[in-house]
Amino acid sequence: MGILFANRAILATCTILLIVLAGCGYRFQTEHGVRFAEPRLRFDLRSFSNNSLVPDAGAFLAARLREELRHLGFRGTFERSGADYQIEGRVREIREEVSSHGGDGFALEHRLTLLVDIRVLEVTKGRLVWKEEGLTEAASYFSGADFQYTESNRRMAFEEVCRRMARKIGQTIRVVL
Repeated sequence: MGILFANRAILATCTILLIVLAGCGYRFQTEHGVRFAEPRLRFDLRSFSNNSLVPDAGAFLAARLREELRHLGFRGTFERSGADYQIEGRVREIREEVSSHGGDGFALEHRLTLLVDIRVLEVTKGRLVWKEEGLTEAASYFSGADFQYTESNRRMAFEEVCRRMARKIGQTIRVVL
């Protein structure tokens, strides 16, 4: 019985040694988003610059992005001092086009398109992590004779494209980190 136990111990030791030597220099790949969920991580995410005619477009999109990052599992903080990453964005343009007309020739359906430039920098190493120019999202809204109805629909379309854009940016940030 002692010899059998000794043989098994030698066999187990040899097997472990072989596995360790075979894996020498290799390591398991970490899952995407692990760094993203660290509580110590800090993002500098200020209001995006705004070149559009919608006064709060940059601030609104940055606020939606903060919410989306939290929703995706970001557990760090948003602060400027000591930030690990800086997220810079620019609302380049908000376009509105008529997409359909009614029988009387007046516009009924509009298409609102949001164009955004985004850049993510790793502050400590000074390297560019991700940059994208001309990201777009669009949504339709209806207009009518009542100004309040049209403006309410326009605002809802604007908020919807910002929510979609924040989701797109947030998911990419999660993957690149």
